Amino acid sequence: MKALFEVLQPGDPDFELAGTIDPHRLPKHIAIIMDGNGRWANRRSLPRVAGHRAGVGPVRSTVETCARLGIDVLTLYAFSVENWKRPRAEIETLWRLLRFYLGKELPELQKNAIRLQAIGRLEALPPKVRAELEAVIEATSHNRGLRVNLAINYGGRMEIVDAVNGIIERARLEGRLDALRVDEESIAAQLYTATSPDPDLLIRTSGEMRISNFLLWQIAYSELYVTETLWPDFNPTELLKAILEYQKRDRRYGGLSREGLNGARPDREENLIEAIVSSR
Repeated sequence: MKALFEVLQPGDPDFELAGTIDPHRLPKHIAIIMDGNGRWANRRSLPRVAGHRAGVGPVRSTVETCARLGIDVLTLYAFSVENWKRPRAEIETLWRLLRFYLGKELPELQKNAIRLQAIGRLEALPPKVRAELEAVIEATSHNRGLRVNLAINYGGRMEIVDAVNGIIERARLEGRLDALRVDEESIAAQLYTATSPDPDLLIRTSGEMRISNFLLWQIAYSELYVTETLWPDFNPTELLKAILEYQKRDRRYGGLSREGLNGARPDREENLIEAIVSSR
């Protein structure tokens, strides 16, 4: 948090907003579905690619703000397996923007000790895009600050399929297919995000109320935050608002809330269960 206040001034709305955040209850992992580039452009009678270009700025500011807050992991949904259905010109623009971002931001990533990683079936990316992406991943691999996962050619169902196939292939190589058993731990260990904690907070921009095949396994107990703001308009203020909302939530993971635990009467509940059974 200290690094964030170094760039904020008293009187700045973000200064007041940041001051209400509990630094001890920050989410360790934030995941974002960056949605609304096309609608942002359409509302301005611009081509869709203009929306994608405008979306680069929020990526930069979100990464910077998360780094200053001390967030451990940020996962950004950049390109899904379904996005290949879009017009070829739009897809090529997305690849050019990614290469531009990688080339321009590498010095800042290094300066702020940010580690870049990518999740998805990267082998399907255009060779030049994949080469530049791998170069930046390698160049930042020793950084120990914020870890940024770019989900590229990614799909949640596909990730689970790849994880299960990885388990089967490993068992085949070790000669233990006959005794193979799959459980939650073995699948989690084979996911693209195996080295990251599951997201605490999932943010979706543009107001759409769906997951869009993103981190289906990992977000089982994530707190969801949906904002009407389109991605090109997403800024540090919006991120801070999402974190504040997250801090208001009571994360129960299937158990009781603090209030529920305080008011629980096991003896009364047991008597009620006995009465129900007896009445049958």
